[in-house]
Amino acid sequence: MSPLSRRGFLATGVVAGAGLVIGFYLPHKGESQKDSFSPNAYLRITPDNRVTIVVARSEMGQGVRTALPMILAEELEADWKQIEIEQAGASTLYGDQTTGGSASIRTTWDPMRKAGAAAREMLISAAALTWGVPRSQCAAENGHIKHATSNRTLSYGDLVGKASTLPIPTDVPLKQPKDYKIVGQRLARVDTPSKVQGQATFGIDHRLPDMKFALLSRCPTIGGKVSNFDDKDSKKVPGVSFVGKIGDSAVAVVADSVWGAMEGRRMLNVTWDDGPNKDLTTAAVMASLKQAASKKGANLYSASDMQKASGRHISAEYELPFMAHAPMEPGNCTAHYQGTRCELWAPTQVPQDCRDSVATAIGLDPDQVKVNVTLMGGGFGRRLEHDYAVEAALVSKAINAPVKVIWTREDDMRFSTYRPASLHQLSAFLDGSGYPIALTHRIIAPSISGQKGMPVPNGVDPDLPDEAGPVYGIPNYTIESVIVETPVPLGWMRSVYALQAAFALESFIDELAVAAGKDPLQYRLHLLEKERDLVYFTTTWKTSRMKAALQLAADKAAWGKPLPAGHFHGIACFGCFASYMAEVVEMSMENNQPKVHKVVAVVDCGQVVNPGILEQQIQGGIVYGLANALRAKITIDKGRVVQGNFDDYAPLRMDETPTVEVYAVPSQEVPTGIGEPSVPPVAPALCNAIYAATKKRIRALPILSS
Repeated sequence: MSPLSRRGFLATGVVAGAGLVIGFYLPHKGESQKDSFSPNAYLRITPDNRVTIVVARSEMGQGVRTALPMILAEELEADWKQIEIEQAGASTLYGDQTTGGSASIRTTWDPMRKAGAAAREMLISAAALTWGVPRSQCAAENGHIKHATSNRTLSYGDLVGKASTLPIPTDVPLKQPKDYKIVGQRLARVDTPSKVQGQATFGIDHRLPDMKFALLSRCPTIGGKVSNFDDKDSKKVPGVSFVGKIGDSAVAVVADSVWGAMEGRRMLNVTWDDGPNKDLTTAAVMASLKQAASKKGANLYSASDMQKASGRHISAEYELPFMAHAPMEPGNCTAHYQGTRCELWAPTQVPQDCRDSVATAIGLDPDQVKVNVTLMGGGFGRRLEHDYAVEAALVSKAINAPVKVIWTREDDMRFSTYRPASLHQLSAFLDGSGYPIALTHRIIAPSISGQKGMPVPNGVDPDLPDEAGPVYGIPNYTIESVIVETPVPLGWMRSVYALQAAFALESFIDELAVAAGKDPLQYRLHLLEKERDLVYFTTTWKTSRMKAALQLAADKAAWGKPLPAGHFHGIACFGCFASYMAEVVEMSMENNQPKVHKVVAVVDCGQVVNPGILEQQIQGGIVYGLANALRAKITIDKGRVVQGNFDDYAPLRMDETPTVEVYAVPSQEVPTGIGEPSVPPVAPALCNAIYAATKKRIRALPILSS
């Protein structure tokens, strides 16, 4: 399987997944027939009534180990208390297993429902055959099949043998939302107890007998290589057993303990070939964006004829920096190379890509590499890369023993992939009332997919169709993209281009409202007043849904009503990952710096599977987005990443964290994305509030260095 954009699977994911559930089944032969009922790759029921649901997405704190089983259990009519969860490793059984792009629910909603429904119908048929009664007299409920006439019941465990012999139905009835008993409930997350009790195993926790530990010394200059190294002092460190070059740009130090490997690396003397980027700086990168801004852009969206627009003209530029993912758990992977096979224990968002990349690196076939997916201490897109897995496999092969490669916090900050820097040029022509007759948004940024060698059809990065669409029904509206190359390694970070596009657009809309002398909320509502369908690639954005989310956010935040002395409101909305998001930030200025007191967030994401997880996702996204807006910035000097730890790349502290109120617009539409949509509106809403407080406009992030 070739590497794909984290969102590249979205267009085909639902169809492919549905096909698996309808047409794929695990053979009911031999031992499996008497021991369990496994009608598809997602489900297994044993005679003792244990119902195991397999989760094919990675758990990194977002709640998929609870939400996805809820979908299947709903259609199965299972007893939730009997459900057990099993994490799938890399497999061809589930289609694309990439966890990213806020896609876990929206791409597995139908497959999981159909998997549960197919099993339910087979169990009903098994009960009818067992009793010799018409199938229409039997119904599934709470882990049992009941016979309406005689009031007899059989548990699912009682029926596994008979059910395993039946054909798997290919067209099954699905429940209506009004009949849901599990979906929509605030059920406790299944992984919380083990985490609270310290029993949960994250990637960094995994241990094997006789396992070694390794740290790598990597070239500090982007694109540099190892020239030579002297390991005599490293080998004097107790427990150090191996020092060797791994790839062109790193030297591994292996020891019996993490601390031994760290000390051995500290004593290592490496001479580096700094390569072609030794003079690269952030200033040079930003200059390249400005220079490229004059180039013709690829068209992302075009409504009507921009050439005919006239009126008062307003324009502005907005800049965003490189940013790091900075998850709490740094990179790590455990690997055991055994000649003709290799097994990995990896905190990964892309188990299949890990498998394939490792197989290529160590000269095995993909089916000779087994990937076990562990819990992750955060991901935010960083674990869509698989560099740490390849490193672990190469080191294990070099020493012929199991090994855990661990990255330090500084490794994670300075040798990562980064959210691209970008430049945004916006301009508008206003009518006599101050509303835009025409609006142009030009996005000048490197392409993540392009840098990784993936197709960029017609100059359009494949992520932009999910992340940078239109919001308002403006008569003449154009969005363009200009791709700029950069040597800085790029990666997908939570909400990626949506964060950037929303900051620029929603800051500019606020500027237009001020120029028109109008309230920022009412200005936006006016732009959304006429119900329109905005067709953007394969998505149709509905202004009515955005308007409803925006109005609800304003109502819940009491927009326009008196605030405490010195407090100010800012508002923003955006659509991405098929969801509609609106947020109101309440803040004050303390010692000339913003203090955020409350954020009211409203989302329209279709059917909500678990309201508790929804709240957690949005709250986490807002905290993440606030940290990014306030001070997240990766800078390059002499070809090296300057920042190295949480002292100079600081997350939000507890005393800086605001109250976050979360509301969902009631909907029975199919579920859409939720992990990332809360991030993009935070920065513009905060900057708009700062303007209300200070009359100073912020056009470059982060706020505290702009």
